[in-house]
Amino acid sequence: MEQLKRMALFATVVEKGSMVAAAEALGMSASAVSQQIGKLEQSTQVSLLHRTTRKLTLTEAGAQLYQSCRQIVALAEQAEQRLAELRDAPVGELRIAAPVGFSGRLITDALAPLLGAHPGLSLRLFFQDEQIDLIERRIDLAIRVGAQEGSSLVARHLADWRMLLCVAPAYLARCGAVLGPEQLVGLDWLSLNERAQQLTLHGPDGAQQRLRIESRVACNNILSVRHFCLAGMGVSLQPEPEIRAELASGALLVLLPEWQPTPVGIHIVTPRRDAQPAKVRYAIEALRRTLSVGH
Repeated sequence: MEQLKRMALFATVVEKGSMVAAAEALGMSASAVSQQIGKLEQSTQVSLLHRTTRKLTLTEAGAQLYQSCRQIVALAEQAEQRLAELRDAPVGELRIAAPVGFSGRLITDALAPLLGAHPGLSLRLFFQDEQIDLIERRIDLAIRVGAQEGSSLVARHLADWRMLLCVAPAYLARCGAVLGPEQLVGLDWLSLNERAQQLTLHGPDGAQQRLRIESRVACNNILSVRHFCLAGMGVSLQPEPEIRAELASGALLVLLPEWQPTPVGIHIVTPRRDAQPAKVRYAIEALRRTLSVGH
Protein backbone atom coordinates (compact mmCIF):
# COMPACT_ATOMS: atom_id res chain seq x y z
CA MET A 1 0.00 0.00 0.00
CA GLU A 2 2.85 2.41 0.78
CA GLN A 3 4.35 1.67 -2.61
CA LEU A 4 1.09 2.60 -4.32
CA LYS A 5 1.07 5.90 -2.45
CA ARG A 6 4.63 6.57 -3.60
CA MET A 7 3.66 5.81 -7.20
CA ALA A 8 0.75 8.27 -6.99
CA LEU A 9 3.10 10.85 -5.48
CA PHE A 10 5.63 10.22 -8.27
CA ALA A 11 2.93 10.85 -10.90
CA THR A 12 2.06 14.14 -9.20
CA VAL A 13 5.71 15.24 -9.17
CA VAL A 14 5.98 14.55 -12.92
CA GLU A 15 2.73 16.39 -13.70
CA LYS A 16 3.58 19.40 -11.52
CA GLY A 17 7.12 19.60 -12.85
CA SER A 18 8.86 19.89 -9.49
CA MET A 19 8.88 18.47 -6.01
CA VAL A 20 8.05 21.88 -4.55
CA ALA A 21 4.93 22.22 -6.71
CA ALA A 22 3.91 18.64 -5.94
CA ALA A 23 4.44 19.27 -2.24
CA GLU A 24 2.16 22.34 -2.36
CA ALA A 25 -0.55 20.38 -4.21
CA LEU A 26 -0.39 17.49 -1.75
CA GLY A 27 -0.02 19.54 1.43
CA MET A 28 3.42 18.09 2.18
CA SER A 29 6.89 19.49 2.60
CA ALA A 30 9.30 19.33 -0.33
CA SER A 31 11.73 17.29 1.76
CA ALA A 32 9.00 14.71 2.54
CA VAL A 33 8.21 14.41 -1.17
CA SER A 34 11.90 13.98 -1.99
CA GLN A 35 12.22 11.33 0.70
CA GLN A 36 9.32 9.32 -0.71
CA ILE A 37 10.69 9.51 -4.25
CA GLY A 38 14.03 8.31 -2.90
CA LYS A 39 12.33 5.32 -1.25
CA LEU A 40 10.54 4.52 -4.53
CA GLU A 41 13.86 4.57 -6.41
CA GLN A 42 15.48 2.47 -3.70
CA SER A 43 12.74 -0.17 -3.82
CA THR A 44 12.73 -0.33 -7.64
CA GLN A 45 16.54 -0.11 -7.76
CA VAL A 46 16.45 2.29 -10.72
CA SER A 47 16.88 6.04 -11.07
CA LEU A 48 13.61 7.68 -12.02
CA LEU A 49 14.50 11.36 -12.17
CA HIS A 50 17.43 13.49 -13.26
CA ARG A 51 17.61 16.27 -10.70
CA THR A 52 19.09 19.67 -11.63
CA THR A 53 18.79 23.04 -9.97
CA ARG A 54 16.26 24.17 -12.58
CA LYS A 55 14.05 21.19 -13.36
CA LEU A 56 13.39 17.50 -13.11
CA THR A 57 13.82 15.23 -16.10
CA LEU A 58 12.52 11.70 -16.37
CA THR A 59 14.92 8.87 -17.00
CA GLU A 60 13.85 6.18 -19.47
CA ALA A 61 12.77 3.98 -16.58
CA GLY A 62 11.00 6.94 -14.98
CA ALA A 63 9.05 7.65 -18.17
CA GLN A 64 7.84 4.03 -18.33
CA LEU A 65 6.93 3.99 -14.66
CA TYR A 66 5.04 7.27 -15.01
CA GLN A 67 2.70 5.78 -17.61
CA SER A 68 1.85 2.93 -15.26
CA CYS A 69 1.50 5.28 -12.29
CA ARG A 70 -0.80 7.53 -14.29
CA GLN A 71 -3.04 4.53 -15.06
CA ILE A 72 -3.11 3.58 -11.39
CA VAL A 73 -4.12 7.10 -10.38
CA ALA A 74 -6.77 7.22 -13.12
CA LEU A 75 -8.27 3.91 -11.96
CA ALA A 76 -8.32 5.14 -8.37
CA GLU A 77 -10.07 8.34 -9.45
CA GLN A 78 -12.64 6.33 -11.42
CA ALA A 79 -13.26 4.08 -8.43
CA GLU A 80 -13.73 7.10 -6.18
CA GLN A 81 -16.14 8.65 -8.69
CA ARG A 82 -18.19 5.46 -8.88
CA LEU A 83 -18.39 5.29 -5.09
CA ALA A 84 -19.55 8.91 -5.03
CA GLU A 85 -22.24 8.06 -7.61
CA LEU A 86 -23.42 5.11 -5.52
CA ARG A 87 -23.52 7.34 -2.46
CA ASP A 88 -25.22 10.33 -4.05
CA ALA A 89 -27.47 8.93 -6.80
CA PRO A 90 -29.47 5.69 -7.15
CA VAL A 91 -27.51 3.65 -9.69
CA GLY A 92 -26.66 -0.02 -10.14
CA GLU A 93 -28.76 -3.10 -9.37
CA LEU A 94 -31.22 -2.85 -6.48
CA ARG A 95 -32.07 -6.28 -5.03
CA ILE A 96 -35.28 -6.52 -2.97
CA ALA A 97 -36.92 -9.51 -1.29
CA ALA A 98 -40.59 -9.48 -0.28
CA PRO A 99 -43.46 -11.84 0.53
CA VAL A 100 -45.44 -12.97 -2.51
CA GLY A 101 -48.44 -10.90 -1.45
CA PHE A 102 -46.47 -7.79 -2.39
CA SER A 103 -46.04 -8.92 -6.00
CA GLY A 104 -49.06 -6.90 -7.11
CA ARG A 105 -49.44 -3.17 -7.55
CA LEU A 106 -47.99 -2.13 -4.18
CA ILE A 107 -44.37 -2.70 -5.19
CA THR A 108 -44.96 -1.43 -8.72
CA ASP A 109 -46.59 1.77 -7.47
CA ALA A 110 -43.65 2.37 -5.13
CA LEU A 111 -40.73 1.59 -7.40
CA ALA A 112 -41.84 2.34 -10.98
CA PRO A 113 -41.52 6.13 -10.46
CA LEU A 114 -38.07 5.60 -8.94
CA LEU A 115 -36.93 3.60 -11.96
CA GLY A 116 -38.43 6.18 -14.30
CA ALA A 117 -36.57 9.03 -12.65
CA HIS A 118 -33.19 7.26 -12.54
CA PRO A 119 -32.17 5.47 -15.78
CA GLY A 120 -28.97 4.16 -14.17
CA LEU A 121 -30.96 2.08 -11.68
CA SER A 122 -32.04 -1.51 -12.33
CA LEU A 123 -34.22 -3.75 -10.15
CA ARG A 124 -34.25 -7.42 -9.22
CA LEU A 125 -37.12 -8.70 -7.10
CA PHE A 126 -37.32 -11.93 -5.10
CA PHE A 127 -40.87 -12.84 -4.05
CA GLN A 128 -41.23 -15.67 -1.54
CA ASP A 129 -42.91 -16.03 1.82
CA GLU A 130 -40.00 -17.91 3.41
CA GLN A 131 -37.28 -15.62 4.71
CA ILE A 132 -34.03 -15.72 2.76
CA ASP A 133 -30.49 -14.91 3.83
CA LEU A 134 -29.93 -11.28 2.88
CA ILE A 135 -26.16 -11.51 3.08
CA GLU A 136 -25.80 -14.73 1.11
CA ARG A 137 -28.20 -13.57 -1.64
CA ARG A 138 -26.76 -10.01 -1.68
CA ILE A 139 -30.19 -8.53 -0.92
CA ASP A 140 -30.14 -4.76 -0.40
CA LEU A 141 -33.40 -4.66 1.52
CA ALA A 142 -36.32 -6.91 2.36
CA ILE A 143 -39.94 -6.30 3.26
CA ARG A 144 -40.98 -8.49 6.17
CA VAL A 145 -44.24 -9.00 8.01
CA GLY A 146 -44.63 -9.43 11.75
CA ALA A 147 -42.28 -8.96 14.70
CA GLN A 148 -38.56 -8.65 13.91
CA GLU A 149 -37.14 -9.13 17.39
CA GLY A 150 -33.82 -10.90 17.86
CA SER A 151 -32.63 -10.25 14.32
CA SER A 152 -29.09 -9.19 13.43
CA LEU A 153 -30.59 -7.02 10.68
CA VAL A 154 -31.65 -3.39 10.90
CA ALA A 155 -35.47 -3.25 10.95
CA ARG A 156 -37.48 -0.10 10.17
CA HIS A 157 -41.16 -0.17 11.08
CA LEU A 158 -43.29 1.18 8.22
CA ALA A 159 -46.88 0.59 9.24
CA ASP A 160 -49.41 -1.63 10.96
CA TRP A 161 -51.77 -3.08 8.38
CA ARG A 162 -55.36 -3.95 9.22
CA MET A 163 -56.25 -7.61 8.78
CA LEU A 164 -59.78 -8.41 7.62
CA LEU A 165 -61.99 -11.48 7.90
CA CYS A 166 -62.87 -12.08 4.26
CA VAL A 167 -65.29 -14.30 2.36
CA ALA A 168 -66.62 -14.47 -1.18
CA PRO A 169 -70.35 -13.74 -1.65
CA ALA A 170 -70.89 -17.35 -2.78
CA TYR A 171 -69.55 -18.75 0.49
CA LEU A 172 -71.57 -16.31 2.59
CA ALA A 173 -74.69 -17.36 0.70
CA ARG A 174 -74.01 -20.99 1.65
CA CYS A 175 -73.08 -20.50 5.31
CA GLY A 176 -75.66 -17.83 6.08
CA ALA A 177 -75.35 -14.62 8.08
CA VAL A 178 -72.50 -14.41 10.61
CA LEU A 179 -73.68 -12.29 13.50
CA GLY A 180 -71.01 -12.87 16.16
CA PRO A 181 -67.46 -14.19 16.69
CA GLU A 182 -68.71 -17.43 18.20
CA GLN A 183 -70.03 -18.50 14.79
CA LEU A 184 -66.56 -18.28 13.18
CA VAL A 185 -65.33 -21.56 14.68
CA GLY A 186 -67.80 -23.59 12.63
CA LEU A 187 -66.78 -22.07 9.28
CA ASP A 188 -64.30 -23.38 6.70
CA TRP A 189 -60.98 -21.63 7.28
CA LEU A 190 -58.26 -20.93 4.73
CA SER A 191 -54.96 -20.10 6.41
CA LEU A 192 -51.37 -19.17 5.75
CA ASN A 193 -48.98 -21.93 6.88
CA GLU A 194 -50.70 -23.36 9.97
CA ARG A 195 -53.53 -25.90 10.12
CA ALA A 196 -54.42 -24.74 13.64
CA GLN A 197 -54.02 -21.23 14.99
CA GLN A 198 -55.19 -18.90 17.71
CA LEU A 199 -57.21 -15.93 16.51
CA THR A 200 -57.69 -12.84 18.70
CA LEU A 201 -60.44 -10.40 17.75
CA HIS A 202 -60.79 -6.90 19.21
CA GLY A 203 -64.37 -5.73 19.45
CA PRO A 204 -66.46 -2.80 20.66
CA ASP A 205 -65.64 -1.16 24.01
CA GLY A 206 -62.35 -3.03 24.35
CA ALA A 207 -63.94 -6.49 24.18
CA GLN A 208 -61.73 -9.39 23.08
CA GLN A 209 -62.58 -12.81 21.72
CA ARG A 210 -59.99 -15.60 21.42
CA LEU A 211 -60.75 -18.47 19.09
CA ARG A 212 -58.94 -21.65 18.10
CA ILE A 213 -59.26 -22.09 14.36
CA GLU A 214 -58.82 -25.37 12.49
CA SER A 215 -58.02 -24.77 8.82
CA ARG A 216 -59.55 -26.75 6.02
CA VAL A 217 -56.93 -25.42 3.60
CA ALA A 218 -53.44 -24.30 4.72
CA CYS A 219 -51.01 -22.80 2.19
CA ASN A 220 -47.52 -21.36 2.39
CA ASN A 221 -48.50 -18.64 -0.08
CA ILE A 222 -50.93 -15.82 0.72
CA LEU A 223 -51.98 -15.49 -2.93
CA SER A 224 -53.10 -19.13 -2.96
CA VAL A 225 -55.11 -18.53 0.23
CA ARG A 226 -56.69 -15.50 -1.43
CA HIS A 227 -57.64 -17.44 -4.57
CA PHE A 228 -59.30 -20.18 -2.52
CA CYS A 229 -61.21 -17.46 -0.71
CA LEU A 230 -62.26 -15.81 -3.99
CA ALA A 231 -63.40 -19.23 -5.18
CA GLY A 232 -65.88 -19.38 -2.28
CA MET A 233 -64.10 -22.09 -0.30
CA GLY A 234 -64.13 -20.39 3.09
CA VAL A 235 -62.95 -17.56 5.34
CA SER A 236 -59.44 -16.10 5.34
CA LEU A 237 -57.49 -13.32 7.02
CA GLN A 238 -56.29 -10.84 4.42
CA PRO A 239 -54.23 -7.62 4.71
CA GLU A 240 -56.48 -4.72 3.77
CA PRO A 241 -54.01 -2.83 1.51
CA GLU A 242 -53.56 -5.92 -0.71
CA ILE A 243 -57.26 -6.56 -1.35
CA ARG A 244 -58.69 -3.09 -1.93
CA ALA A 245 -59.59 -3.88 -5.53
CA GLU A 246 -61.43 -7.07 -4.51
CA LEU A 247 -63.31 -5.21 -1.78
CA ALA A 248 -64.24 -2.38 -4.14
CA SER A 249 -65.55 -4.81 -6.78
CA GLY A 250 -67.46 -6.92 -4.26
CA ALA A 251 -65.43 -10.04 -5.05
CA LEU A 252 -64.61 -10.20 -1.32
CA LEU A 253 -66.77 -9.21 1.64
CA VAL A 254 -65.73 -8.41 5.21
CA LEU A 255 -67.21 -10.47 8.03
CA LEU A 256 -67.89 -8.81 11.37
CA PRO A 257 -66.22 -5.46 10.56
CA GLU A 258 -66.70 -4.36 14.18
CA TRP A 259 -64.41 -7.20 15.30
CA GLN A 260 -60.83 -6.54 14.20
CA PRO A 261 -58.00 -9.11 14.14
CA THR A 262 -54.67 -7.93 15.52
CA PRO A 263 -52.92 -5.69 12.95
CA VAL A 264 -49.70 -6.97 11.39
CA GLY A 265 -46.49 -4.94 11.39
CA ILE A 266 -44.75 -4.18 8.09
CA HIS A 267 -40.99 -3.66 8.26
CA ILE A 268 -38.11 -2.93 5.93
CA VAL A 269 -34.96 -4.76 6.97
CA THR A 270 -31.43 -4.23 5.72
CA PRO A 271 -28.02 -5.69 6.56
CA ARG A 272 -26.06 -3.77 9.16
CA ARG A 273 -23.90 -1.24 7.33
CA ASP A 274 -22.36 2.03 8.41
CA ALA A 275 -23.76 3.81 5.35
CA GLN A 276 -26.40 2.76 2.83
CA PRO A 277 -25.93 3.53 -0.88
CA ALA A 278 -28.31 6.00 -2.44
CA LYS A 279 -30.30 3.28 -4.25
CA VAL A 280 -31.26 1.77 -0.88
CA ARG A 281 -32.09 5.11 0.74
CA TYR A 282 -34.27 6.16 -2.19
CA ALA A 283 -36.03 2.78 -2.27
CA ILE A 284 -36.76 2.87 1.46
CA GLU A 285 -38.35 6.30 1.13
CA ALA A 286 -40.41 5.23 -1.91
CA LEU A 287 -41.65 2.11 -0.11
CA ARG A 288 -42.36 4.09 3.05
CA ARG A 289 -44.66 6.44 1.14
CA THR A 290 -46.52 3.63 -0.65
CA LEU A 291 -46.79 0.97 2.07
CA SER A 292 -47.90 3.33 4.83
CA VAL A 293 -51.43 2.91 6.10
CA GLY A 294 -52.59 6.14 4.52
CA HIS A 295 -51.65 5.11 0.97
